[in-house]
Amino acid sequence: MPHPIRDFLEVRSAGANGFSPDGSRVLVSSNLTGTSQLYRVARTGGELEQVTGFDEPVAGSYMPTTDDVILQHDVGGNERLQISLIDDGGRDLRELVHDPEHIHRVGGVTRDGALLAYSSNRRNGTDFDVYVRDLGTGEERCVWAPGGWCDASGFSPDGRYLAVARLTERSGDNEAHLIDLADGSTVEVAPHTDEAYVGAPHWLPDSSAFFFSASVDREFEAVHRYDMSSGRVDPVIEPDWDAACSIDEGGTTLAVRINEDGYSRVELYDPHTLRRRGELPLPGRGQVGGVRFTKDGGHACFSFVSPVEPGDAWVHDLTTGETTRLTDSPCPVPRDALVEPELHRFPSFDGESIPVFLFRPRGSRGEVPVVVQIHGGPESQYVPAFNPVTQYLVDHGFAVAAPNVRGSTGYGKRYEHLDDVRKRLDSVRDLEALHAWLGSVGGIDQRRAALMGGSYGGYMVLAGLAFQPQLWAAGVDVVGISSLVTFLENTAPWRRRFREREYGSLERDRDFLVEVSPITHVDRMRAPLMIIHGANDPRVPLGEAEQIHEVLRQKDVASELLVYHDEGHGLAKLRNRLDAYPKVADFLHRHLGA
Repeated sequence: MPHPIRDFLEVRSAGANGFSPDGSRVLVSSNLTGTSQLYRVARTGGELEQVTGFDEPVAGSYMPTTDDVILQHDVGGNERLQISLIDDGGRDLRELVHDPEHIHRVGGVTRDGALLAYSSNRRNGTDFDVYVRDLGTGEERCVWAPGGWCDASGFSPDGRYLAVARLTERSGDNEAHLIDLADGSTVEVAPHTDEAYVGAPHWLPDSSAFFFSASVDREFEAVHRYDMSSGRVDPVIEPDWDAACSIDEGGTTLAVRINEDGYSRVELYDPHTLRRRGELPLPGRGQVGGVRFTKDGGHACFSFVSPVEPGDAWVHDLTTGETTRLTDSPCPVPRDALVEPELHRFPSFDGESIPVFLFRPRGSRGEVPVVVQIHGGPESQYVPAFNPVTQYLVDHGFAVAAPNVRGSTGYGKRYEHLDDVRKRLDSVRDLEALHAWLGSVGGIDQRRAALMGGSYGGYMVLAGLAFQPQLWAAGVDVVGISSLVTFLENTAPWRRRFREREYGSLERDRDFLVEVSPITHVDRMRAPLMIIHGANDPRVPLGEAEQIHEVLRQKDVASELLVYHDEGHGLAKLRNRLDAYPKVADFLHRHLGA
């Protein structure tokens, strides 16, 4: 018998955030309470002990030399992050950097625990500057303010250098610099003329060199080595897919996480000789979160999630080779009810090959309806992780197709830029090609196909219904964009300039932005639509949902709007998901039938 949607929504997950300074405990994120909170657990396993109990989700990590945890938290999803400290026993909460009108993002702590780096837009509400704060005296200074979106990305082991990054005006491009805190001088780490990503440094213990991932002069991100004495940059690990890296404080192991078609593989290297030692054994085929080490390099912790593993924390002993499951999150749904997807590729209108993960219901007879799940971003990637709504739909006789339309990351820079500005509708045309392909694979009823997505995925839902009204039977839009013009006019000022580099400029491209906005073509929309939005969303303002809902209501097109007043860009609280997604399920059953 199929399982009720509440069982899927009640599935919990956990992930590893890092070790305590002595390596005896692991800080874990878990949504046991209904929002993501922090817990501590012994490295050898045992009961979770709660550290934070906020109503809002919270993120954090251990301080380098004490059992204090540094926290980032907002209110109601407004993304105005504040920084606090709490001891890992859950007592003695202390405000550290607080200004409720502005955003503060942690950018690293020196290994002696003396200095904190963070970025904030408090100077003018728009530009993010980088600050260094003395945690003993409370004194702080602004160390980098070139304008634009800047972030700190960690100190060198000796505390002399601070790495910083700045987004440029080009889509998919950033600069990385080192600031010498002694004299304020800066050096760019990997100067480039092409559009490229340059990642954060992972240092050797003597501060003589560091590793980082970058796509400078190449399609995919490779691991590079930067030598401090010469400034020389060398690519040292160059897989055929994007690679990220991390290293232990003692410099004994370099972990390289490779994204192969959405699935993770972790290779282990000697950081001095670059000899490959083997791979980190994983519990299955899925996604690995950041790999973090004890200070002595003896153990690594990581998160693992897959379509059939909702997500837990694991510890690997690098000496014995043993991998241990650290958490076992509650899962009311039997594991054998969960389904793995098939990975396919289909040709689009111009011959471009588009990846898609296809979930099929077990034991289905005849043709089944299909829901197309579209990721946000657009500079993002659908990866095979656990999604409770996807698994519910498959359990109840729907197929689910999750494409990585052009513009997605993970497939090289050329593919990522195929939807930039004037190419926006090419990604929408990928949906038309997907619809045609679904009719060719067998067992799927094209007449009963719906679109569902969040953020930019919500824009794609609305665009599909507007530009391809004959194809789609229904749509579910979560925090989506109905007009690129009003979105850019009303999104948070700190986001506008950097969204324009992807979508187009209000000053130069307004006519085009009007033309590719779903609300411009609302007269063509006829499929029923469900809209979900958070009232405090700073990225896609609530007005985007309200305006398309009102126009459809006036046109007598079935449209339902659910607004959650304690949420931002998505539904972070279980109580709201338990309200919204049963209604989504009922909506899809009514309009598609399964």
